[in-house]
Amino acid sequence: MTADSAPAATAVTEPEDKETLGSFAWFVVKLALAVFVFRAFFFSFYSIPSESMLPRLWNGDYFIAAKWPYGYSKWSMPFDLPLIPGHILGSLPERGDVVVFKHPVDHVDYIKRVIGLPGDSVAMRGGQVVLNGVPVKRVQVGDFILPVSPNTSCAWGARNAAATGQRACDYLRFRETLPSGKSYDTLDFGPTLQDNFGPIIVPEDTVFVMGDNRDNSMDSRFPAKPEGGVGLVPEELLVARASAMVWSTDGSASWLKPWSWFTAARWNRFGEGI
Repeated sequence: MTADSAPAATAVTEPEDKETLGSFAWFVVKLALAVFVFRAFFFSFYSIPSESMLPRLWNGDYFIAAKWPYGYSKWSMPFDLPLIPGHILGSLPERGDVVVFKHPVDHVDYIKRVIGLPGDSVAMRGGQVVLNGVPVKRVQVGDFILPVSPNTSCAWGARNAAATGQRACDYLRFRETLPSGKSYDTLDFGPTLQDNFGPIIVPEDTVFVMGDNRDNSMDSRFPAKPEGGVGLVPEELLVARASAMVWSTDGSASWLKPWSWFTAARWNRFGEGI
């Protein structure tokens, strides 16, 4: 075989295994977009920073909330991005729903329970809700014992107790049942000024909300002002409906002590519905 008839050499190249910077950047963009869509339209995560929703929600609880039940507005978007004009696909909550909403004045996230809908008459007499002229069923049940921890201290009106073998707060607890049959527990510290309120008629496109910790909640019984009452909450400021607990901590964890992340967890609260 002559040199002229020898087979031609074929160039072979190995496939590029290394991911280019551009493809990695595109992956990050797609991931960020997926997270944004999830948070904006499906579910978002929130934490409880106070005791206004005791006994159901404790300071240090983390929960997931559904974004679609009440429609969408710019307040539904992460960082309040003005991507949606007005309020679309809006729907009123049901009485008894635990809702996340934007404060009407400073637009900070708040969480309360819906008590009154548009057209309802809402009042309180001696700590008992009066809805459309009819007292809401309220029955005292066993006391609520709340262990003292770094993020939980006994509020005004609570009695120190040792029923659990450790320092704890002992609160009077009542089971409240709405006309629909929905029940939930509330707390009562005794006679206070806010035990008597109204009546008022809830205007169109607004809802009346209250905290379950009735004597330690700045809610629709108080005029809306920053870091204070919320007044009547416009429907378009409703952001999400609280769904389930995903984490809870008593506040004793330290970043420098990884084992404390586990000892501080309130494991019995994980996965509970709200």
